[in-house]
Amino acid sequence: MRELELYRLWLENATEDPDLQAELKSIEGDEEAIKDRFYRDLEFGTGGLRGVIGAGTYRLNIYTIRRATQGLADYVNGAFKGVDKAVAIAYDSRIKSDVFAREAARVLAGNGIKAYIYPELMPTPMLSWAVRYLGCKAGIVCTASHNPSKYNGYKAYGADGCQMTIEAADIVLAAIEKVPMFGGAKLVPFEDGLKSGMIEYIGQKVIDDYLDEVKKQQVHPELTPTSGLKVVYTPLNGTGNKPVRAILKKIGITDVTVVPEQEHPDGNFPTCPFPNPEIKEALACGLELCKTVKPDLLLATDPDCDRVGIAVPDSKGDYVLFTGNEVGALLLEYICKERIALGTMPKNPVAVKSIVSTDIASAIAKEYGVELRNVLTGFKFIGEQIGYLEAAGEADRYIFGFEESYGYLAGSYVRDKDAVVGSMMICEMAAFYRSKGISLLEAREAMYKKYGNYYHGIANFVCEGAAGMAEMAKIMSGLHADPFKEIAGYKVVGLADYEKKVDRDLVTGAEKAIDLPKSDVIQFRLENGASVIIRPSGTEPKIKAYYTTIGKTHDEAVELSNVIAEDFKGKLGF
Repeated sequence: MRELELYRLWLENATEDPDLQAELKSIEGDEEAIKDRFYRDLEFGTGGLRGVIGAGTYRLNIYTIRRATQGLADYVNGAFKGVDKAVAIAYDSRIKSDVFAREAARVLAGNGIKAYIYPELMPTPMLSWAVRYLGCKAGIVCTASHNPSKYNGYKAYGADGCQMTIEAADIVLAAIEKVPMFGGAKLVPFEDGLKSGMIEYIGQKVIDDYLDEVKKQQVHPELTPTSGLKVVYTPLNGTGNKPVRAILKKIGITDVTVVPEQEHPDGNFPTCPFPNPEIKEALACGLELCKTVKPDLLLATDPDCDRVGIAVPDSKGDYVLFTGNEVGALLLEYICKERIALGTMPKNPVAVKSIVSTDIASAIAKEYGVELRNVLTGFKFIGEQIGYLEAAGEADRYIFGFEESYGYLAGSYVRDKDAVVGSMMICEMAAFYRSKGISLLEAREAMYKKYGNYYHGIANFVCEGAAGMAEMAKIMSGLHADPFKEIAGYKVVGLADYEKKVDRDLVTGAEKAIDLPKSDVIQFRLENGASVIIRPSGTEPKIKAYYTTIGKTHDEAVELSNVIAEDFKGKLGF
């Protein structure tokens, strides 16, 4: 049994972290537990690594971090010969994130690459900023975003501040596979690296300049200082606490109450086991506080502060959560309408969204003469579009990008979704509508009245462990080979297979090529105008399904979505 041999190897060699030794000894004789930790390596892709913290090749620990960083160092040294090389590092509040960040810095320094590391936890977008600001060749952030506390991750970025490309990730993976798990990474003691200058803490100026750049993205900077906007904010025990509060103070929003149970960094996330602002349960403490504070707005950022969710009061005094699609569409329309009114809209403006994000954005973009680009899921593809514009000397054409999963970016200063600028823009938008006597709920209703009642549902089908990964692959390969002909009694009239890169009209038989990178995604378009998109998550052990429906009323769209979702779930066998 290969797994048992690896287990014994780790028991003998993984001695630097007592937590790993304790875990290894606790599973002695448990074949299933051993298999789960050693049946495969963590896969390095465009999202880097993500997995459960613990002992083994299929876990995040100092040895898998060192090995991955050695592969990244080999890539950097190979790709950038004859120049000074540096890599920026950030980390969030998760268990061992700071440890993993320091280990990465040790390996980079050991390979002759300067490591710039933030002195405390920082949001993921501030890693993208540091890469570009400091002229680094790559970047690393230790985070598992909004996953439960047992997870951590290692995201790698390119010199452009985007998450690493498929081509670069493949080179890094090939380099990693050549590195022995024990003794294969070159590294220096962290303190020695600091003394030699090969490891350097990122200074306050980098942080201050980032906040200044965020502030520049305001559309109506004169509104916020006098708006009287009252905000309750929760960083969900993550990295957003300092930068989000700093930017709100900078734009003159000072009536901010932070949820005390979720204010300070805590990788155990004691009050929100799933620290994801998409999930209502994660906002329970904030919603409870709203009952007494009665703010105009509840803001919630995820642990690495690249996503932000909101809730707003209704006429009864209850708080209503908005979806990422709704906030993204509202921000897009606000930016378009007000920049045109102010004369600050660039010529030939461009907005970007992922293919699974709301189609109402197409109607909004058309209304305001904005080119809307649709890209694959993953903010790196939005960042890539900004990069194309920048290369053509047209970065100012980019006005906004968003994903349905609560990720937003105004401005081209970073290449990742940014909950700091997202929080600022949401507050400014709320202040703007408030100055017109309009609530965000009323603004949302006006948007739907103008463009149609779009509804977007999401389902997650969890597939844990080795058996789960095999089941995910089986489901997706089956759909590519034999796609559904109908869903919930509605005929499939269009099929876009992003793996085969073909979009087919099943009524006329016409086909067109999909001009996007190959991806394990399928879209079913139904005869009633609804659609279903399915894809395996790139960062979590689950399949995601996205349902889009349009109704004469909101309730009609919701009801139709529920019917389609239930039938689709059954078809998948869940």
